[in-house]
Amino acid sequence: MHLKSFITAAIVAGTLYSPIAFSAAPAPAAIINNYADIALATYEDALYSAQNLKQRINALLKDPTPASLADARTAWVAARVPYQQSEAFRFGNSIVDDWEGRVNAWPLDEGLIDYVDTSKYGSESDENEQFRANVIANTSLRVAGVEIDATHITPKFIAETLHEADGIEANVASGYHAIEFLLWGQDLNGTNPGAGNRPASDYSLDNCTGGHCDRRRDYLQAATDLLITDLQEMVDNWQANGAARQELATKEDNAAIATILTGIGSLAYGELAGERTKLGLMLHDPEEEHDCFSDNTHWSHFYDAKGIRNVYQGQYSRIDGSVVSGPSLSDYVAATAAVADQNMQNKLAATEAAAQAMVDAASQGQTFDVLIGENNPQGNQLVQDFVDSLTDETKAIENIIAVLELDDIELEGSDSLDNPEKVME
Repeated sequence: MHLKSFITAAIVAGTLYSPIAFSAAPAPAAIINNYADIALATYEDALYSAQNLKQRINALLKDPTPASLADARTAWVAARVPYQQSEAFRFGNSIVDDWEGRVNAWPLDEGLIDYVDTSKYGSESDENEQFRANVIANTSLRVAGVEIDATHITPKFIAETLHEADGIEANVASGYHAIEFLLWGQDLNGTNPGAGNRPASDYSLDNCTGGHCDRRRDYLQAATDLLITDLQEMVDNWQANGAARQELATKEDNAAIATILTGIGSLAYGELAGERTKLGLMLHDPEEEHDCFSDNTHWSHFYDAKGIRNVYQGQYSRIDGSVVSGPSLSDYVAATAAVADQNMQNKLAATEAAAQAMVDAASQGQTFDVLIGENNPQGNQLVQDFVDSLTDETKAIENIIAVLELDDIELEGSDSLDNPEKVME
């Protein structure tokens, strides 16, 4: 399902004849090169942050204490900052799309990985045989009716056997959210305040809680190593001779510009406004929360939105404080239709303000799962404001698509926005 068109002929016509900016439009090749440089820098920061996370996890496993667990959790949250900004490179770049499910897939049936509270999770699933496989507690599991040896939990085992076992997307075994679950455990608070509360002793070899602490340690290490390997792959893909950069370079000018617009438009509408935000709000269901174990969703949404702004404005602030910038899509649009560019800039600012309002609410104890609660009308409105701002932002993107006469772009949609009756069936 694709995004419904929001543009009227009058809006398009008015923008087409808007005043031309004084500066000349940058060459598409220069825009694409800067776009690729920003992608490389963003993934490099994600890799560096994951390597720092590994150091903190190593410290946790060396001495499992509340303090070392808190440090590992802090490192996980920090690692999300650059990665979420990288999601603006999805949807238009096939290499990123084919890879993304290994690092940021969600939601997950966490009972595949470790123990769960069955009163909150359920004891069985008609759709997923591995719903309660608990590979940490068991050295074998059944996949497609075949008994699989799970004695050794390694990155290869997670990637090739466990992740999306039986072809079921909810069997997420790798990436940020698997690690998140291992650091926080289930969030059993529903739409009340509070995140997961896994004890550090779940990783103790001397005072083990939760059982099978040796295998839980193996899983956490293997999943973290696998995340680093996957991120290194994407860094390599955006190097000068990398596959993602080369794939983009072979496209004609309009097709390359269309790639950028497809990515930011699809992320803004179908993914972020729809699947990650509106769906949970409609259902008042914290299971639809993106960072559901850590209650970090407000920041993930904030940095997803920031990634869109980075790409449009051609500028990214790295975690070391340096800035990567250059010719941008904004420059290109402004040289043709200044009104369309200014409209987009205004919508980006409005989205950031709406995201900041959710961040501010979270700092007062109203994290995303609390905001979407059924009996929290004020919180619901904050979330709806974010959805509305992203929808308006997408209208501005569609306006730009029309201005640039890029006819073949189709943006990702979401039933929660386009066909809400279907969601509620």
